[in-house]
Amino acid sequence: MLSLDLTGKTALIGGSTQGIGFATAQSMASLGANCVLISRNEESLKKAVSQLDASKGQQHSYLVADFQHPETVQNAANELVKNTTVHILVNNSGGPPAGPVSNAELEAFRIAFNQHLICNHILATAVVPGMKAAGYGRIVNVISTSVKIPLKGLGVSNTIRGAVASWAKTLANEVGQFGITVNSVLPGATGTERLTSIIDNKSAKTGMDKNEVEQHMLDEIPAGRFGKPEEIAAVITFLATPAAAYVNGTAIPVDGGRTGSI
Repeated sequence: MLSLDLTGKTALIGGSTQGIGFATAQSMASLGANCVLISRNEESLKKAVSQLDASKGQQHSYLVADFQHPETVQNAANELVKNTTVHILVNNSGGPPAGPVSNAELEAFRIAFNQHLICNHILATAVVPGMKAAGYGRIVNVISTSVKIPLKGLGVSNTIRGAVASWAKTLANEVGQFGITVNSVLPGATGTERLTSIIDNKSAKTGMDKNEVEQHMLDEIPAGRFGKPEEIAAVITFLATPAAAYVNGTAIPVDGGRTGSI
């Protein structure tokens, strides 16, 4: 029987003090993984680490790095892999501000490109050698359903997310022979601070009441509700397990059925 156990595995999880990232850390810890959380706020990291399951002797830790400054991510990753084999990498970072692509500032693209694609690549290249040596690796990128169908009002995000999805598929093709899988999870509307920000932005720009904006979004979701961070985390965690060894190069929407493509 294929295993869902992560005992003895070490997971490096981005954006892991809240939302989907923290839910993923909780989920992986519950299956026995040692979790290394990476984010920019040390106090929030300490609090998050203290809340993770350690009943199986797991050793949890954290790295302080700001994804808007890739050099801090590079330094943190380099230090980590000196003495630690990372078996699982979850690339996850907050999304770019909302707005149409037609009037987006160039700097917004630069910031988003660094925060997502460049930092994802930094972390992947740091951990892949250890994964190869271990004969086991799982890289899961938390992106967006916009890589299937661009979302209105998220011009910079749509652009950069698409680049990340293409990078992930390319990497999957290159490292699959080493027992390493690379997959992307595409959350739909999920109850996080990001969703609140999107609703607030739409309300401010359209003059619609926030409840009305929310209802319009819900009307597009066959499940009739927003997702929970734990539901996204469950899919991410499955992809990190031995049981998912033959799932590679995929981009899986977890969106209650909202995405219109097959």
